[in-house]
Amino acid sequence: MERVVGTVVRGLRGPIINEGDNIEQIVVDTVLNAAKVEGYEIQDKDIITITESIVARAQGNYVTIDHIATDVKAKFGEDTIGVIFPILSRNRFANCLRGIARGAKKIVLMLSYPSDEVGNHLVDIDELDVKGVNPWTDTLTEKQFREHFGYQKHTFTGVDYIEYYKELITNEGAEVEVIFSNNPKVIVDYTTSVLACDIHSRFRTKRLVTAAGATTVYSLDNILSSSIDGSGYNEQYGLLGSNKATEDSVKLFPHTCQPLVDGIAEKLKAATGKQVEVMVYGDGAFKDPVGKIWELADPVVSPAFTAGLAGTPNEVKLKYLADNNFSHLRGEELKAAISEHIKNKNEDLVGAMEAQGTTPRQLTDLIGSLSDLTSGSGDKGTPMIYIQGYFDNYTK
Repeated sequence: MERVVGTVVRGLRGPIINEGDNIEQIVVDTVLNAAKVEGYEIQDKDIITITESIVARAQGNYVTIDHIATDVKAKFGEDTIGVIFPILSRNRFANCLRGIARGAKKIVLMLSYPSDEVGNHLVDIDELDVKGVNPWTDTLTEKQFREHFGYQKHTFTGVDYIEYYKELITNEGAEVEVIFSNNPKVIVDYTTSVLACDIHSRFRTKRLVTAAGATTVYSLDNILSSSIDGSGYNEQYGLLGSNKATEDSVKLFPHTCQPLVDGIAEKLKAATGKQVEVMVYGDGAFKDPVGKIWELADPVVSPAFTAGLAGTPNEVKLKYLADNNFSHLRGEELKAAISEHIKNKNEDLVGAMEAQGTTPRQLTDLIGSLSDLTSGSGDKGTPMIYIQGYFDNYTK
């Protein structure tokens, strides 16, 4: 019988994960049980993805606001700290900011505008045009910003992040001054001690502020990169990828994930004889066209994955072939011609016209985005995603 279904994605329900749980065995048991209950067969090149959240929970990878404050104090001492380019998020950054403020005497908070790095807007970009403000050249004080744009609340959260962040800082006993600029070099006019809080542009930011004269420069991945008094940590990412856990703590991005994904793949191979690919995923990478928010607030989509998920897709565009190479064919002849072309396609299609319009992203980024959209961030209760047929094409 001719195959009529391609990729199939299933959100798997598992138990609520707590610190100390054997996450490796739980994932294996969940996958095997789901296949048995739902009546499908595990195949080679199937993919199981696990959200970073349950991995970090099982690891107990948490830190308190006091742990953050201790690390910040050790790195900056009594200096005024330029906290630059943070994202606007109660979940992602608020508790981190509280910890930073608790470890500081004064903070100069420099916000990018009209939006943060992931698309949360302080002001609509059209208003900049109306007011004649150039976000690439103009640095604004808080007073100037308010005179131009007033008091605005975030579309989704209803929060005025300027007031919210100021209050978080002052409640921790630190002074605060707020400025608005997209030029990292500006911060050295206020202090030479800088904490870069951007995610994907942090290396450039640190390079530029250092060249401009900053003498003490760190980024969020340097904070809690090692354990403080027995706390959790992430050697590679520090506070990047963290989420609010309680009012006084955050859950860090998981660490040491490679042995986990490899272990799951080995256990599934032993149980089924099939080579299943495994990855841990965080935020996907996609943009909300209404809210204008990029989802990717984690430092990477996937901190660990099995070897079969490395690289990028190598695909041809079916509609290009149909409109160009085989435009004279129809029906079964067209299907046969395209199928034969796919079977004999080059192993590397980079730059080929027949591949134009295909997505040149890493497989892990594509699969992580698919997984993130499937699991959601709320109460679906499916922290593991099982994907079949992802590597199949029109011929198989």
